[in-house]
Amino acid sequence: MSPKPPIGSPRRPAPGRRTVLAAIAAAGCATTLRPATAHAAAPPVLSVPRSLPRQMRGMWIASVANIDWPSRTGLDPAAQRAEFVRLADEALASGFNALFVQIRPTADAFWPSPFEPWSQWLSGSQGQDPGYDPLAFMVETAHARGLAFHAWFNPYRVSMQSDPSALVPGHPARVHPEWTVAYGGKLYYDPGVPAARRFCQAAMLDAVRRYDIDGVHFDDYFYPYPVAGSDFPDDETFRAHGDGYTDKNAWRRHNVDLMVREMRDAVRAVRPTALFGISPFGVWRNATTDPRGSGTAAFQSYDGLHADTRSWVRQGWLDYIAPQLYWHIGLPVADYAALAPWWAEVARGTGTELWIGQAVYKSGTPGQPAAWQDGKELTRHLTLNSTLPEIGGDLFFSAKDVRADRVGDFAAMRLAHWGRPVLGPLPARLDRGPLLPRPTVEVRREGHDGATVLRVTAGGHGGGRIPFRYAIHRYPGHPGRHPDAGAGSLIAVIPGGIQAVHHDTDAPAECWYAVSSVDRLQRGSRLSRPASPRP
Repeated sequence: MSPKPPIGSPRRPAPGRRTVLAAIAAAGCATTLRPATAHAAAPPVLSVPRSLPRQMRGMWIASVANIDWPSRTGLDPAAQRAEFVRLADEALASGFNALFVQIRPTADAFWPSPFEPWSQWLSGSQGQDPGYDPLAFMVETAHARGLAFHAWFNPYRVSMQSDPSALVPGHPARVHPEWTVAYGGKLYYDPGVPAARRFCQAAMLDAVRRYDIDGVHFDDYFYPYPVAGSDFPDDETFRAHGDGYTDKNAWRRHNVDLMVREMRDAVRAVRPTALFGISPFGVWRNATTDPRGSGTAAFQSYDGLHADTRSWVRQGWLDYIAPQLYWHIGLPVADYAALAPWWAEVARGTGTELWIGQAVYKSGTPGQPAAWQDGKELTRHLTLNSTLPEIGGDLFFSAKDVRADRVGDFAAMRLAHWGRPVLGPLPARLDRGPLLPRPTVEVRREGHDGATVLRVTAGGHGGGRIPFRYAIHRYPGHPGRHPDAGAGSLIAVIPGGIQAVHHDTDAPAECWYAVSSVDRLQRGSRLSRPASPRP
C-alpha cells in the first residue's frame, strides 16, 4: 500500500509445492472449530463481562520501496531486527493491538519460500538470503508483545519496473512469461491466466501454512490502476480464457472474485483461525453510476480495478473489510462523512467486520488540504465512527507517519478516542471452543509510595496454552463474600505469558482486582478469584 492518487483519477524444511497446492484443492471442504466443551467443576468465580470493549487498532508496516521497514536495503540482520523491535515497541506504547506487515510486496518473499525469491527490499538484491528468517522473527516479536500479526500480501504485482530480464534468473515470471503483463511501467501476473492465479495462491499459502500468523491481508491492488489512454493488455488472455464472457470487464471481475473466494477458502482450510480480509480503495461505485453506490464522484474500484468489494461483503467472503477512506470530511468528490455511513450500511447484518483505513500519512503533509493541517482530522473521523456501531476499529497507514505525527493528529486522536483499553475483534465464527484456564493474581502495595503491583500467573501452569494477553479489571471497595462483577472496569490489557506484571499507577485507596486470560482469538477466560492489595 502506498499514498493514494488524486481521487478523481487512478494512481500511479519447506513444504513442497504439491503440499500447498493441495490446500487450494481442499478449499471446498468445510472447516469448523470444535464446539464448546464444559469446564471442570471449580469453586465459584466471576464470569468475564460480556460487554468488554473490543476494537481493531491496527498499523500498516509497508516494505515495498522500504517505506517503513527495513528503512533501507542492505542493513545487516541485527540492524533489521532492531528496527522491527522498535516498531513493535512503539506500536504497543501507542495503543495498537495489531500489525499488518507487508511480506510479499513484489512476487518475492520475506521468508525462505520454495516458490519465490528473497525480496530485494531486504538486501537490495533480489534472491539474496538475508541471513535469518524475517517472517519468523516478526511474528515472534509481535506475539511477545500481545500484538496480532497479519501477513500482508500483494497478489499480482511482480515488479516495480517492467523488464522481466531484471528479475533474478529462475524467477517464476521469467520461467513463465505467458503469465505476465507489462503495464504502466510495472510488471504484473495476469489475473486472467488460471495458472498464474493458482501459483500466486500457492506462494501465499506457503507462508500461511508455515507461520503462526493471525490473518491474511490484501490491500487495493487487483487489476492495476488504469493508465490514462492505455487499457490493460489482456486481449489475448481474454480470447484464451474468456469462458464464454462477452463483456471483458465482467470477466475481469470474475477473475478477481475467484482469487478472493478461493483464497478465503484455502486460508480457512490451512489455518482455520486466521482472519482473511481486504483493504480496498474506498469507493465501490458512485450513486450516479449505480443507485446502490455512495454519494461520491470519484474513481470506482468496481469499474477501474474490477474489484466488486460490496459483493464480497454481502456474500460473506471476508472476515473483515477495511476500506481506505483516505479523504477528509467535506471533500466534495469523496466525503469521509458520506463514505463511512455508506460502508456501515453495506456491512450491516453481514457478519463481516468493518474497519476503516485512515490516512495518517496526509496529516501535516505539505500540499494536503487545510483539513489535514490542523491536527484534528483523525479525531473528527473517529468521532463520526463512534456514531456508527458497524465500525469496529481502524487501520493507520503507515508506521513512519505514525512515528512522525507531524501536527499531532494521531496523538490527539489517541487522547480523544483510545483512552480506554480494549480487546481485539472477535468474529462470531471464532467465538467457540474451550477457553483458557482462569489465571491467579497477587496484588501488593510496594515501595515507599505504596504503588499497586499485580503479579499474574497463567492458570493450570499454562497447560501448553499460554495466554496471549491478560485483561485486568478493577473494582471499587472490598470484594466481600459476593463481589459485584458489574461494578468494575477494564483498566489494562497487557502482554501475556506464563507470568506477567502490571503496575496500577492510579489505584484508589480501596479497590480489588480480577484478571482474565485472553487467547489469540481474543476470547477471555473466567475471571480470577478476587484479589485485594496487601502491604
